[in-house]
Amino acid sequence: MAVLVAPTKSNLMKAKGALELSQKGFELLDKKRNVLIREMMELMDKAQNIQGKINTIFEEAYNALQVVNITLGIQNVEEIALSIPKDEEFEILLKSVMGVEIPSIKYVKKDAEPSYGFYRTNPAFDFAVLRFNEVKYLIYELTEIENSIYRLAKEIEKTSKRANALESIQIPKYKEQVKYIQEVLEEKEREDFFRLKRLKKG
Repeated sequence: MAVLVAPTKSNLMKAKGALELSQKGFELLDKKRNVLIREMMELMDKAQNIQGKINTIFEEAYNALQVVNITLGIQNVEEIALSIPKDEEFEILLKSVMGVEIPSIKYVKKDAEPSYGFYRTNPAFDFAVLRFNEVKYLIYELTEIENSIYRLAKEIEKTSKRANALESIQIPKYKEQVKYIQEVLEEKEREDFFRLKRLKKG
C-alpha cells in the first residue's frame, strides 16, 4: 500500500487521530448494525407468527363464505357485501429506531357491527364477516411490520457498507501511515543520535 504522506511529527499526530476516529466510527457502526439486525430478526418472527394467523383465519372465513354462497346464492351475497361500509380509519405515524424512520399504523380496533338485515343472511355469513374483520387488523399489523423490516434491511445494508469501508480501507490506510511515519522518524532519530555521538568524539 502506497503511503503518500510526509513523515513529520505533525502528520503522525494527524494519522493517529484519524486512525482513532475511524476505529471509534467502526465500533459505533458495528453496534448500530447489530442492534438493527436484532430488531429485524424479532420483527421477522412476529411477521411469521401473524402470517400464520392470517392464513388460518382466511381459510376459516373462505370456508364459511363457500357455505354462504351455496345457501344464499352468490348474487345475494355480493349485494349484501356491498352494503357493508368500508372501514379505513387509520393513521400512519413514524417512529425512530437507531435513526431509521419506522412506520406505525394507528387505529382503533372495532368489533364488526352488522349493517345488513339478519333475515337476509345466516350464521355462516355472520361468522365470515367476523373473521374477515379480524383479518383486517392483522393485515394492518403485518403491513407495518413488513414495511419496518424492509426499511431496517436497507439501513443495515447502508451501515454495513460504511463499516466495511472503515474496516477494510480507512483503518488499514491510517495504520500503514502511522507505521511508516513512526519508522522513518525513529530512523531519523537514530541517525541524529549517531551523528551527535561522532561529533562529540571528534
